[in-house]
Amino acid sequence: MNKVVLVGRLTKDPTLIFAQGTGNAVCKFTVAVNRRFKKEGQPETDFLPVTVFGKTGEATANYMVKGSQVGISGSVQTSTYMKDNVKMYKTEVIADEVDFLDSKGKGESSGQNNSNNANNSFDSNSDITPIDDSDIPF
Repeated sequence: MNKVVLVGRLTKDPTLIFAQGTGNAVCKFTVAVNRRFKKEGQPETDFLPVTVFGKTGEATANYMVKGSQVGISGSVQTSTYMKDNVKMYKTEVIADEVDFLDSKGKGESSGQNNSNNANNSFDSNSDITPIDDSDIPF
């Protein structure tokens, strides 16, 4: 089984290209993922290249920026190529799903007090109707 699930932050804005001939969207970015077990001092981080295809790739490129936190589900793929008569190895994550977890890179920072997010107030024109928790039988 080849399955990987990651949560991390983008190290720079994603790049989006369209494959020649087919026109399929190809989005590439690098995600920084902290290791679970840390040594004393600074936590160790891995920087993993990720590729996303199709509509998911387009959405990722359009809505995610450097610093955005993402959840990725996909598989690990390795390949080899020759460079100056030396065999080079490449390992990357091919993402099937990308979940947008937050948008820290879009001007928000964890230290700002954002009253709109904290209050979650509803407008009278909203399609969401708040309910009274005392009406729930469990």
